[in-house]
Amino acid sequence: MFLNEMHQQVRDMTRQFANDVIRPIAESLDHEERFPSEIYAQMAELGLFGICVPEDMDGPGFDTVTYAIVMEELSRGYASVADQCGLVELISTLLVQHGTPEQRDLWLADVLAAKKRAAYCITEPEAGTDVSGIRTEAVKDGDGWILNGGKIWIHNAPVADVGFVLARTDREAGHRGMSIFIVDLHADGVSRGPKEHKMGQRASQVGALNFDNVKLPANALLGTEGRGFHMMMSVLDKGRVGIGALAVGIGQAGLEAAVEYSQQRKQFKKPIADFQGVQWLLADIAKDVEAARLLVHSAAYKIDIGADATKACSMAKCFAGDMAVARSADAVQVFGGSGYIRGFEVERLYRDAKITQIYEGTNQIQRMIIARELLAKGASA
Repeated sequence: MFLNEMHQQVRDMTRQFANDVIRPIAESLDHEERFPSEIYAQMAELGLFGICVPEDMDGPGFDTVTYAIVMEELSRGYASVADQCGLVELISTLLVQHGTPEQRDLWLADVLAAKKRAAYCITEPEAGTDVSGIRTEAVKDGDGWILNGGKIWIHNAPVADVGFVLARTDREAGHRGMSIFIVDLHADGVSRGPKEHKMGQRASQVGALNFDNVKLPANALLGTEGRGFHMMMSVLDKGRVGIGALAVGIGQAGLEAAVEYSQQRKQFKKPIADFQGVQWLLADIAKDVEAARLLVHSAAYKIDIGADATKACSMAKCFAGDMAVARSADAVQVFGGSGYIRGFEVERLYRDAKITQIYEGTNQIQRMIIARELLAKGASA
């Protein structure tokens, strides 16, 4: 897919930012597991949060293809940073599509400006892939609500100011009995578990949130009561494009590192790039990175034109995630023993890649979605 002039300008700007600001400290961020507030403040100034928020709501007003480009370039610098961009995109999409003017005034501008940190709160011990297992519950209390329950593995939980929490409001209604609440995470009754120590994307903060009789005002309800599950699902296509693009960025970073190292590292008195075995590794990485990129851009374009994008988004996320894991392993192979040592970029990329097969719907679930779409709608493109 060919990019227009605007896409290229955004790509070049984001790539320069990743090269100049993110990559030089990526290894230290990974080692320290530090939330890089200063980077996010700069991203906000560049308009790299809420990519698709309309201009009349003080957003950049770009399309989903642009969002995919930004996610890839940020991830090429460090996937943890791209992860924050993806989180803000989902939160801002929920606010734009379902929020009241009052809710947008209260939260949207501060989230886009990185003045408020948001969390997207779905997962529970019994509810990961199977969202129907959610036990967090909100019951009416006069004009407001009382929230009880807990969430685990929530992105930004240790540092977030506001949570978009999926909770049951009708125990008997299944998916139709869930609603989304905008929760001030500094309110009485909210507590946080310890920060989890992850295998990869270690500067992306993850932890638990607990709600003990948290009082919510009436305007905490986002959109319509009972439509929470459908609202959360409505942003997942874009979310899967974002994770697919993040995976492409990991693959691209691995390719660049492997090509450079293969031309510098010598064995038997010549660069290892001269050996066919290494050349084939590089070729396989390159072709799969490009294939994943095209799948991601195609899925993003379908969202932009209002086409049915579910199958395309699942295919893009699934293929790109599998690619990132397999091809970052190939990049490690090019480095040999050095690639297994902490401090070499490809070692971190290999660890960062694995989660792309898991979050935003496991790749096993993506295969089920793809098959369901094929069987229901046929195999024609």
